[in-house]
Amino acid sequence: MSSRPFGVAVLGFGWMGHAHSRAYARVRQHFPDLGLTPRLVLVAEPDSGRGEDARERYGFADWTPDWRQVLADDRVEAVSVTAPNFLHREIAVAVAAAGKHLWIEKPVGLSAEDAQAVAEAVRRNRVQTSVGFNYRNAPAVAHARELIATGQLGKVTDAAFRLLSDYAAHPLGALSWRFERAQGGAGVLGDLVSHGVDLVRHLLGDIDTLVADTATFIAERPRPDGLASHFAVAESGVLGPVENEDYLSCLLRLRGGARASLRASRVAVGEQNNYGFEIHGTRGSVSWDFRRMGELAVCVGGNYANQPSSTLYVGPAHGDFGAFQPGAGVAMGYDDLKVIEAAGFLRAIAGSGVAPGGGGTSESRSSHATIEDAVQSALALEAMVRSQHTGQWEAVTDTPSIGRGTAGPA
Repeated sequence: MSSRPFGVAVLGFGWMGHAHSRAYARVRQHFPDLGLTPRLVLVAEPDSGRGEDARERYGFADWTPDWRQVLADDRVEAVSVTAPNFLHREIAVAVAAAGKHLWIEKPVGLSAEDAQAVAEAVRRNRVQTSVGFNYRNAPAVAHARELIATGQLGKVTDAAFRLLSDYAAHPLGALSWRFERAQGGAGVLGDLVSHGVDLVRHLLGDIDTLVADTATFIAERPRPDGLASHFAVAESGVLGPVENEDYLSCLLRLRGGARASLRASRVAVGEQNNYGFEIHGTRGSVSWDFRRMGELAVCVGGNYANQPSSTLYVGPAHGDFGAFQPGAGVAMGYDDLKVIEAAGFLRAIAGSGVAPGGGGTSESRSSHATIEDAVQSALALEAMVRSQHTGQWEAVTDTPSIGRGTAGPA
C-alpha cells in the first residue's frame, strides 16, 4: 500500500515525549497499511539539552523552545502533547484551532472542565484525536473485553481494579510539578486513577455512582534543582508541601448493575507497576496483571463451583498481537502499547473507519481511545473528589461542575 509522508511534532520531551517519538518511528514497521508515514518535523521543549537530544537521537528536523511555533509550521499535520498537565488545556485547544490532529497524554488537563474544553475545540475544528490510555491496548485486555462482550463470563457481577506503584514512595522523592495541585491536579487521580477509570469503562461500561477516600501519606518533599522526573530523588533540597493525593480507594456502581472497586497508590512500597484487574461474572472470570502482560487467567464453562482457571498466552488472534509477533507466548512491552496507540491515531486520520470519539468494530480495532474517553474519565475523577469531601456516594454526571474539578481544594 502506498504511504504518504505525514509531518508530526512533539510538545514536551520528557519520558512520554520519548515514548511518542519511538512510537512514530516504529508504527509503520508493525502497521504498514496505514497510508501515512510519520515524519518527525519539530519538537517543542524549553530545555535546550532535551531539544538537542531529540534532534540528534530521534532525527527531528528541528526543535524550538516555544510550542506556539509548532502551530504556524505548515509541515506539521499532527501534534503529540506530552507536556505537564497544567499546560494541556491551553496547548490542546490551540492545536485543534490550528487544524492539527491531536495525540495527548492523560488526564487532559487538571479537571473535567479542561477536558471538555479540549473536546469542544476538537469537535469545532473537526480534527482527530488519540489519548494515552495505553493499558487498554494490551492484547490480553482486548481478549478480556471480547469474552465479556460475547457473554462467556455470563453477566458481570463484580470486579476489582488496582494501580499500585512505588515511584513516589521515597520520602526524598523530588517535589516535581506532579505534587503541586496547580500544575499536577489531584495527584494519583490524574496519574494512575484516570487509567483505572478508563479500564473500567472500556471493559464494563459507564460508571453510575461512586464513593471514594483519598489520602496524602508523605506531606513534604524536597524541591529539586532544575528539571526532575517523578522518579527523581532530591536529598538536599528545601522541603515543600505535597498538595495532592498519594492514594485512592473507591467503590463503584456501574450502570449495567455490576459492582467494582478501584485502588491506586503512588507510594506503595514493594509495588512496581502492579496494575491489573479481576472480573467475575455469573458463569466465569478473567484476571490480568500488567507485569505479565501477555497472560490472561480465564475461567469459563458451565460448572460454576469448582470450575478451574487456566492461563491463556495471547497470540495473533488477540487484539493487535499479530502486528508484533507470529506466535503465542512471545512477550510484548510497554512501548508496543504506545505503537498500537499511534496506529489508532493515524488510522483515524487516514479515515480507515475510526471516527472521532469512537472505537473500532472488532477486537483488534477496539482499543483506540479519544478525547471523549478522556472527558468521561475526568468526570469520574471529579465525582471522586466530590465524594472525598462529602463522604457520600456521588453520581458521575454528564457535564463538568465548573470550579469543582480535580484541581479543587485538598
